[in-house]
Amino acid sequence: MTSGGIRRSFMAAASFVLASFGSVVQAAPGPWQLNMERGASTWSDVPYHLNNISLGVCVVIGILVFGAMFIAMFRFRKSRGAVAEKWSHNTKLEIVWTTVPVIILVVLAYLATGGLTSWANTTGSQMTVKVTGYQWKWRYDYVSYLGKPIDKVGFMSKLDTQSDQTRQLGSGMDPYAVKVGDENTYLLNVDKPLVVPVDTKIRFVITGGDVIHSWWVPALGWKLDAIPGIVNAAWTNIKTPGTYRGQCAELCGQDHGFMPIVVVAKSKADFAKWLAEQEATSAAPAATPAAAPAPASTAAAPASAQVVTPPVNRAQG
Repeated sequence: MTSGGIRRSFMAAASFVLASFGSVVQAAPGPWQLNMERGASTWSDVPYHLNNISLGVCVVIGILVFGAMFIAMFRFRKSRGAVAEKWSHNTKLEIVWTTVPVIILVVLAYLATGGLTSWANTTGSQMTVKVTGYQWKWRYDYVSYLGKPIDKVGFMSKLDTQSDQTRQLGSGMDPYAVKVGDENTYLLNVDKPLVVPVDTKIRFVITGGDVIHSWWVPALGWKLDAIPGIVNAAWTNIKTPGTYRGQCAELCGQDHGFMPIVVVAKSKADFAKWLAEQEATSAAPAATPAAAPAPASTAAAPASAQVVTPPVNRAQG
């Protein structure tokens, strides 16, 4: 095979692989998905493209390494009269195969570092939500929105009742019957989703209440560990209203697989309405229980019923 033929074969293979893996998924995960999803936030494109770049580098290196190996095996085999070279050292070649990988690693590290720093930079956030992981549910507390503190808006979010009943041993219930509309949501839905606005930079502060958990919604492009005693932070800015699902990504106990995450992104107007309803509900005074009837006053005992102690007659000594 000539050098031109090898080059053409390499380019064709690289194009095929990148086309297959780089464009399979457009928005949401699905059957036979081979690549990361593009996500729904302004930042989620960053890990998507970093993954594709790393994949391309690995494909090129794999083709070069395995291509050279197969060429050596088949073209320069002993049965064709090939004689092994006797040299054992080539300074120029060693400089090349040391310098090129170092350059590749430096470039990938530079790109990854830029992505991580941009993801962790929560400066200028317009909203803050505290996420706390428990066995086996999540708690969401709304801290602030548009510079104003949010008072007493928070709730636990756990696996929805239908999925929880279906998963029990001997329930006899059909997992395929657990649906929201036409979507099968068995073990994917919750009783109370996290509601957030679109086109808003949202800061998440994430911690754990008992053991280590990990809050992961693929559409946001990142996952973050929820560690007891440590507060981690990241941000997102969702572009499109919709429902985005995730899971706990850290093995946290026997029911680890039963603590899904659901994020519902609403328009700013719809979110403001929802938030006002939640604040009004939390501000409503609790119903005062009826006061117990006062005990009847004890009537004074009649004089005839009173016990009179006679005086003690002390004997004269």
